[in-house]
Amino acid sequence: MTTTRKPVAEGLFTWPPDPSAPLRLIGSECTACGLVAFPAAADCVRCASTESRERLLADHGRLWTYTTQNFRPPSPPYDGPDTFEPYTVGYIELPGELLVEARLTEPDPEKLRIGQDMRLTLVPYAVRDDGTEVVTFAFTPMEKEGS
Repeated sequence: MTTTRKPVAEGLFTWPPDPSAPLRLIGSECTACGLVAFPAAADCVRCASTESRERLLADHGRLWTYTTQNFRPPSPPYDGPDTFEPYTVGYIELPGELLVEARLTEPDPEKLRIGQDMRLTLVPYAVRDDGTEVVTFAFTPMEKEGS
């Protein structure tokens, strides 16, 4: 039985989840040139400034492109379970900010379309031996085809 939940890494998204506020990715914005980055970065890759501020990114965006992972990656580096279920990965365009690469909750590519509205969510990543559920971020379609 899962006893606790923890993020896959600190500083990627708002944690712990606040039921009264939307889940947000944590990025940064360069104070010199305005470049928005995710994950948050201390140094700007555009102008090399070392001045940035934390910026909470949009909790929604549009599917820019996607692909499917149809086979179990080789080990190493993959250290997941032997059983493998195909999944989708995409780039989500956050309005006025940047593109974010993320896992998608919809595994069927026939139910996805470029330009589709997507919302940020949390999904299970792994369960540790002590029962701790590790979660990560993903994007889920905001509307289903045919609904």
